[in-house]
Amino acid sequence: MEHVDVLIVGAGLSGVGAACHLKALMPDKTFTILESRDAIGGTWDLFRYPGVRSDSDMFTLGYSFRPWTSRKGIADGATILEYVRETARAFGVDRKIRFHHRVVSADWSSETAQWTVVADHRGETVTMTCSFLYFCSGYYRYDEGFTPDFPGVGDYRGRVVHPQHWPDDLDYTGRRIVVVGSGATAVTLVPALARKAGHVTMVQRSPSYVATLPTVDPIAARLRKRLSPERAYPVIRWKNVLFTTLSYQLSRRRPELMKKLLRSGALRQLPRDYDVDTHFGPRYDPWDQRLCLSPDGDLFEAIRAGTASVETDRIETFTESGLRLASGKELEADVVVTATGLNLLFLGGATLRVDGVEPVPSELVAYKGMMLSGIPNFALTVGYTNASWTLKADLVARYVTRLLRYLDEHGYAVCTPVSPPVSPDAPPLIDLKSGYILRSADDLPRQGPAAPWRLHQNYPRDVMMLRHGKVDDGALRFSRAPAGTRETTLS
Repeated sequence: MEHVDVLIVGAGLSGVGAACHLKALMPDKTFTILESRDAIGGTWDLFRYPGVRSDSDMFTLGYSFRPWTSRKGIADGATILEYVRETARAFGVDRKIRFHHRVVSADWSSETAQWTVVADHRGETVTMTCSFLYFCSGYYRYDEGFTPDFPGVGDYRGRVVHPQHWPDDLDYTGRRIVVVGSGATAVTLVPALARKAGHVTMVQRSPSYVATLPTVDPIAARLRKRLSPERAYPVIRWKNVLFTTLSYQLSRRRPELMKKLLRSGALRQLPRDYDVDTHFGPRYDPWDQRLCLSPDGDLFEAIRAGTASVETDRIETFTESGLRLASGKELEADVVVTATGLNLLFLGGATLRVDGVEPVPSELVAYKGMMLSGIPNFALTVGYTNASWTLKADLVARYVTRLLRYLDEHGYAVCTPVSPPVSPDAPPLIDLKSGYILRSADDLPRQGPAAPWRLHQNYPRDVMMLRHGKVDDGALRFSRAPAGTRETTLS
């Protein structure tokens, strides 16, 4: 049976980054990446809907070790996908990927101090062992997005499309389109569709906060004229990190002030007498749910131009020709796009067992947001909810290499987080009030009362903890390999 030191699950942004860190910082480690789909890129290969782009700037969504060189800080999906693939090729990790390998189960044995991982490969079972298991598979289902049970949808004669599976043959030129939803995907889709469609209507049950940022960061542009890419990149990255951190802290501590700032920004870009409070005034505080981004104000521009509009109401039913809202208003539509969110799937649906016992995810506690209580030699990547995903992914990848080196240097083979008692109603690992989180919150690991078991969504604080803090901080239990087990374990 094949054995590797580290088995990485997922070849998206996180998995490629994890492999690059591992290869650069611990070249003596053997590793393999298992990817369930047929291509590198994860999210950025899956989503192909019009206008798909980052909702974070690429100076922070890009890797810390590979400067983002494009002029645009807010990038389209195809450009991001090529960036991930180029990085994989540059570091040679593309040759370590095995496609069409969906991890089904992983069993830890204390007797052998290793994981036995079973994957499905085109209907055949593939089994491998590893000393350290590293999940970089994200937290949503790749094969199915979330669509509510809409009344009357069977009577509708038009086409219903979910953004997660955008059809290649859909020509929407001149068509009437209804986009159902108010999150990041809807805010991205509406202005992109409006460039070709006859008209686009965004139907939302409740609004989201929408902030405007320039596609090209003027400060970044000036810095890059004066400094080399290698010197400018970390400066721009930290500038954007601090701006995002301050924005988030202001939202948490002075929500009413942040509401006024966001409302003022929307008012400046919308037509006079527009009902901004109905369509862009959420009932929740900023960052209770993730802020939506409108690059260069493209959503507001489409509304001003009359190519897009917003209806804030509940859908009563689909009709043969469109939708009828609770107010009685009828919306004619040739195409309805259900930008209604994702389905969460913890660890890609894989089953974990420790010495034959399958833990209940909601009874596990997250250690530093990247390991789980009672699960030996295991890490997972869950990015920030209030900042770029890759900021946390980079920190986790660097920490994993620190941890592996610590084990080697001290002659240990096993490390296991041991958590303090945690209340059953403790917040979940992903602590947002977005619908897709709330629907699955009971299936997620918990957070503890304080660090390292509590997440603060604070990159500077995590830099100190993960990059500079002690590995042996009292929360990890270390042990040596049992006698007679594989000598190459974690070495």
